[in-house]
Amino acid sequence: MMNLTNKKSLYALISSFTLCVVALGALTMATADEPQANKPLDPETTDWSKVDWKERLTSEQFYVTRKAGTERPFKNEYWDNKKEGTYECVCCGLPLYTSDTKYKSGTGWPSFFKPIDEKAIAEFEDRTWFSVRTETRCSRCDAHLGHVFEDGPQPTGLRYCMNSAALMFVPADKSEE
Repeated sequence: MMNLTNKKSLYALISSFTLCVVALGALTMATADEPQANKPLDPETTDWSKVDWKERLTSEQFYVTRKAGTERPFKNEYWDNKKEGTYECVCCGLPLYTSDTKYKSGTGWPSFFKPIDEKAIAEFEDRTWFSVRTETRCSRCDAHLGHVFEDGPQPTGLRYCMNSAALMFVPADKSEE
């Protein structure tokens, strides 16, 4: 038969164990959306069609870049970023845009009037959402980036309307981070 001291010790042990399980569960949930593989891929040797994107990207990054999704306007990381630097493809690291071509379009997404190199951006006709638009994808890894419209500022007249989740910002001065 168990005495009162042993029962209290048992309850304390069970309570401690339960607390540990709850804390571990919360920790797992808090980090579940973090990318699991942060090691950069070698652009020269990587077969981009065989990368496990679900393992490498957050769920939002995966939805946007691999399922051609769209993030919410004004609720994304770079729509109002004013720092100097380069915007790279979040999937493969290809430099796409610079801050000196970024402008405030009023759309709630980061917008640029030209890419660093036109060859970095692949364009495709997009007939979803009851309209015809031009979709932009990374020319290296085929990540969906956003769309380009012909209502941008001079000198190009173009608005590359990008999803922040498809981009990784690299500050010109690392101390700005």
